[in-house]
Amino acid sequence: MFVDHVKVLVKGGDGGDGMVGFRREKYVPLGGPAGGDGGNGGDVIFIVDEGLRTLMDFRYKRNFKATRGVHGGSKNMHGAAADDLYVKVPPGTIVTIEGTGEVIADLVEQGQTAIIARGGRGGRGNSRFATPANPAPELSEKGEPGKELEVALELKVLADVGLVGFPSVGKSTLLSVVSAAKPKIAPYHFTTIVPNLGMVETEDHRSFAMADLPGLIEGAHEGIGLGHQFLRHIERTRVIVHVIDMSGLEGRDPYEDYLTINDELKQYNLRLTERPQLIVANKMDMPESEENLKAFQEKVGSEVKIFPISAISRKGLQELLFAIADMLEVAPEFPLEDLQEEETETSVMYKYQSQKDDIVISRDDDGSYVLSGGTLERVFKMTDFSREDSIRRFSRQLRGMGVDEELRKRGAQNGDTVRLLEFEFEFIE
Repeated sequence: MFVDHVKVLVKGGDGGDGMVGFRREKYVPLGGPAGGDGGNGGDVIFIVDEGLRTLMDFRYKRNFKATRGVHGGSKNMHGAAADDLYVKVPPGTIVTIEGTGEVIADLVEQGQTAIIARGGRGGRGNSRFATPANPAPELSEKGEPGKELEVALELKVLADVGLVGFPSVGKSTLLSVVSAAKPKIAPYHFTTIVPNLGMVETEDHRSFAMADLPGLIEGAHEGIGLGHQFLRHIERTRVIVHVIDMSGLEGRDPYEDYLTINDELKQYNLRLTERPQLIVANKMDMPESEENLKAFQEKVGSEVKIFPISAISRKGLQELLFAIADMLEVAPEFPLEDLQEEETETSVMYKYQSQKDDIVISRDDDGSYVLSGGTLERVFKMTDFSREDSIRRFSRQLRGMGVDEELRKRGAQNGDTVRLLEFEFEFIE
C-alpha cells in the first residue's frame, strides 16, 4: 500500500504552571514571593528522513502531541522546558493547514526541519508580579496552551526526470534497464500504481533520479484512472520524458496518445507545460513500429527530435540518457509554491492589531452572551481562578481588551449571563 496523502492532528505541549510561593526561612522575616515560572511546552517539529519513501506510518498514528513543560517550584525554581517532538517524514512532503490549504512547510532535503505546532509559554510565578504597591502577590499564571492544528501531508516524489505516457507503453521496463530499480512489470494496464524511483548514471558519470509514475489516461486531470496520483508526483520533475508505444499493438494511434497526454498535463496545471519534454518512441523492435514512427514524425514536424528506442533490447538508450543529462544541466527548478511570498504574507497576519478584532460576541438561545476569540480564550486558560488576585487580574484584562465596552454596546444589562468556553459569569456594571 502506497500512501501519499494523510491528515493528522498536531498539538504543541502546554506550558507548565507558575507557582505561588513564599520564602519561609528561619531568621528571614518578610521573605517575600518565591514562586517559580513554569517551563515552556515542546514544539512539534517535522524532520526529513531519506529512509522513508511513503506516508504509511501516518495511517496508524494520526495524533502527535508534544509534552508539557514542568510546573514552577518554590524558592524561585523554574520548571524545565519540555523536549520537542520530532516527527519523521519522507523527502517531498508538503504540509498544509487543513481547510485553508495554507502551506506551512515544503520539506525536501535530508535533515530539513519545520516547526508545525509551537508549544505554549510557561506561566509566570508570583515573584514576577511583585510591585512596590503589592510586594506579596498571591497571583500566578497557568501555562499557555500549545498550538493545535489539523494538517494535511501530501507526498510528491522527488525526481529530476518523470516518465509519462499511457499505461503499458514500457515506462517501467525502461526504468528497470537504465537503473537498479525493480518496478513491477506485467502486460496489463495500471501495473504501476505507486511511483518508482531509480538512480540513473550515464557513461560519462552524470547521474539523475528518474521516476516511473502511474499511467495517465484521458480525463486524468479530473481524477479518472490514477490521474491525481500521477499528476501530483510529476509536479516536482524538471524534465518530462514522454514515452509512446510506436508498435500500435494496443490499438491506439501514437499521435493521438501524444496529444491526449499533453492535453492532460496542460489541463491539470499550466506550469507542467513549461517543463522541457523529450519524446521517446518505444518498442521499435516490433514489426510496424518503423512505419508508425515515420507517420508520427510527419505529424509532429521534422523540427521535433524523437528518440527511437527498444527498452527490451536496450537499443538507443545511451543517446537518450545523454540527451536527458544535457537537458537537466540547463533546466531550471520549478518551485511548487512561492514560499517566500507565503512567509511575507504570514508575517503580516501576526502583526499586532487591536485586540478588539480578536473578540467575537454572540447571543445564545437562552439570551446569554457568548464570548470567543483566540486571545481571549488564551488569557482565560492561563488564569488560575482558585485565587482572588488572579480573578481580579483577569477582570482587568477583559476591561483592557474592551470586552466590557463591547458588551454594553450589544445591550448587556446588570446581572446578564456571560459565557466563555464552559464557564459562566455575571455581567456587573
